Amino acid sequence: MNSSYLLIILIFIVGLLVQSKLKRVFEKYSRVRAPWGMTGAQIAEKMLRDNGIYNVRVTSVNGSLTDHFNPANMTVNLSESVYGECSVSAAAVAAHECGHAVQHAQGYAPLKLRTILVPVVNFSSMLSQIVIIAGILLINVIPALFWIGIIMFAMIFFFSLVTLPVEFNASHRAVAWLESSGTLSQQELEGAKESLKWAAMTYVVSAISALVTLVYYLGFADRRN
Repeated sequence: MNSSYLLIILIFIVGLLVQSKLKRVFEKYSRVRAPWGMTGAQIAEKMLRDNGIYNVRVTSVNGSLTDHFNPANMTVNLSESVYGECSVSAAAVAAHECGHAVQHAQGYAPLKLRTILVPVVNFSSMLSQIVIIAGILLINVIPALFWIGIIMFAMIFFFSLVTLPVEFNASHRAVAWLESSGTLSQQELEGAKESLKWAAMTYVVSAISALVTLVYYLGFADRRN
């Protein structure tokens, strides 16, 4: 089997392991009650106020680990398991998403770049694989088509790369605020750090996977030449 295939399969397995570890860690700290009896929603509201942000709403969304900040409608969207729960994992996730809101308020450059790339990446994600497959089938007829697919996929990789500093910085802001505000004790803070670390690892694996796939496509193009 081609070494590139083996590497792609290995990264896929690592991704599954990281997702499994993340789920276990969140389940573990979801059973550890946060002090002061504050839910994820209350913690989010407090962090926003402490950072002078009053134009962002905190809302509840369906699903698990579906939490996100939406700069388009200025909302921090927390999953049901975070919004109404009083736990260390809920506190970590709520603060992390508010970290994105703080980034937006302060004009954090990587977040601004990622926001600009969103529509481009959404388009590329829908069509890149189709264009690449069509390019492979028509490689001798329309060779440029395959390169168009590669460029589209390269945008996906670039987006995953830009996402890394955005996510790590949001986690850093979250931990710093949870500590300085006294929202979590030192012991509970370690649990929040572990939760956010494994969440960040999913983005690292995603970026590596995109890089390996891009290199594989480029290698294929080189062999055809």
